[in-house]
Amino acid sequence: MDFTEEQIAWFGMTFGVTAFMLYMVFIILQLARESKAGKFGTFVLLLGLGVGLLGFAAKGLIKFFMAGIVE
Repeated sequence: MDFTEEQIAWFGMTFGVTAFMLYMVFIILQLARESKAGKFGTFVLLLGLGVGLLGFAAKGLIKFFMAGIVE
């Protein structure tokens, strides 16, 4: 089965980036555990480092919903 460049790019941008984001959350939680940050410290790490991930995900959702409005 032949895949087009568009199909490969779509797969990479959806599943690849999602897997990378989940791995980033794992790294943040591992950092909190190894530094013995506690509950509040873990919350601060997830808040500070996870905001960028949430912003990236929100950007994708906003683009998805805006595409339906514009077209």
